[in-house]
Amino acid sequence: MEEFKKWVERAKRDLDTAKFLFEGKKYEESAFYSHQSIEKSLKGVLIKKSGKLLKIHDLVKLGKNVGMPNNYLVKLKELTFAYIYSRYPDVPKEDEINEKSEKFILTAEEILKWSQKQ
Repeated sequence: MEEFKKWVERAKRDLDTAKFLFEGKKYEESAFYSHQSIEKSLKGVLIKKSGKLLKIHDLVKLGKNVGMPNNYLVKLKELTFAYIYSRYPDVPKEDEINEKSEKFILTAEEILKWSQKQ
């Protein structure tokens, strides 16, 4: 249980960072931290349920491993791509990143709440 709490606390911090970066108009970076928040909250749930940690960045795979409902998995697919285009300069940039990064923050908030209920 203690390990789960550590992961959730880090997820909350990453969500706060995503919001801060969004306010500063650092949209790609905000998207990355939204992804990180979700990744850490799901890894916390996985550790709580199975005692195992998967060192992956694929949110859909993590979501499936913790039994996340399909309506969330659809949202996670788009955010998994955000990890790639926000980190690597040779990947084409995403259109409308400012709107998407705001949506990603809302998704991260939802997933964090879901994770804490698990």
